[in-house]
Amino acid sequence: MKALRSLVDGIKPTFAKGGKLEKLHWVFDGLESFLFTPGHATEKGAHIRDSIDLKRTMSIVITALIPCLLFGMWNVGHQHYLALGELVGAGDGFWDKFLFGAIKVLPIVVVSYGVGLGIEFLFCSFKGHPIQEGYLVSGMLIPLVMPVDTPLWMVAIGAAFAVVIGKEVFGGTGMNIVNVALTARAFLFFAYPTMMSGDKVWVNTSVEAGQQVVDGFSGATSLGLAATGHADKVVSLMDSFWGIEAGSIGETSAFACLIGALVLLVTGIGSWRIMLSVFLGGLAMSAIFNAVGPGLNNDYMQIPMLHQLMLGGFFFGLVFMATDPVTAAQTDTGKWIYGFLIGFMAILVRVVNPAYPEGMMLAILFMNVMAPLIDHYVVQANIKRRAKRMSLQTA
Repeated sequence: MKALRSLVDGIKPTFAKGGKLEKLHWVFDGLESFLFTPGHATEKGAHIRDSIDLKRTMSIVITALIPCLLFGMWNVGHQHYLALGELVGAGDGFWDKFLFGAIKVLPIVVVSYGVGLGIEFLFCSFKGHPIQEGYLVSGMLIPLVMPVDTPLWMVAIGAAFAVVIGKEVFGGTGMNIVNVALTARAFLFFAYPTMMSGDKVWVNTSVEAGQQVVDGFSGATSLGLAATGHADKVVSLMDSFWGIEAGSIGETSAFACLIGALVLLVTGIGSWRIMLSVFLGGLAMSAIFNAVGPGLNNDYMQIPMLHQLMLGGFFFGLVFMATDPVTAAQTDTGKWIYGFLIGFMAILVRVVNPAYPEGMMLAILFMNVMAPLIDHYVVQANIKRRAKRMSLQTA
């Protein structure tokens, strides 16, 4: 570590003011502070409330995402071999599945970071401001919400759109009004719908000589099956809890998401109010569907409440997307309202509108836009209550 520190100190004058590479000063500063404790604290941004540096905050979130990434790699391999009728047991060929998944997933992660951080470096060099480390998390979230067969060029386009249109046009990290990773997902979903939805994109079915996909394999997600009238084919509650089902790379495992939630809550990074209220909102909408489902003869509505929440990316959105401190509500009361409506709308959209079987993406993006309005009315209500108390005291 001392040798690395000496090396960095040796080249530092080149990037300092008056140095040959002065224009790249903030790029060097970002790399230096990533390797070592920064010599300055974050001064602005909607999600920093104390002396902690933004890089440390982002590092904790990335740590919380690692269980989802690792499980996603294994599940990609498991679903692939399941499609071929090989190693069908969850405990069969663990390393074969993990290696296959890693080979498929890591290039997506590399492209996401390469394109996104490359654009960040360009912006900070031309605008002369420090690297805005928010993309350290977005660069990991984007691959985790993608289908495994998403072409790398699409990942690059989505990452570029998210950084430029979703963040930089609003002023950079801490200024964006919608979640950056979901901006990339939504853009690709609407720009290339046939390559981001359907039954063909969730499981890699590439075969080698002498191999073929087993008869009857569809590749559809549980939510896709339920939305098309095949709720009886949805994976079991335990499989949905562990995440052993087709879906986006890192979204399927509620268990991995809960590990991440524990990390965020213990470190104080994530909001327990938002997490709990999203869960309660989803539970409430599921309960309503359970009550009316039998009368409407709708099997999808009759999926048990807890099972409904375990399916798809509900828990991933609950833990990592809804709690985004930039785009979420900021007041305590506002967080309860914001989170509850996300959970409520996510289940409503996924069940009522088969065109959007997931629902979580649209619910969070919609509530991102509504969050400032929620906070406004919460603050105004507090002002009116205090004014009323003052008038009573002076009467």
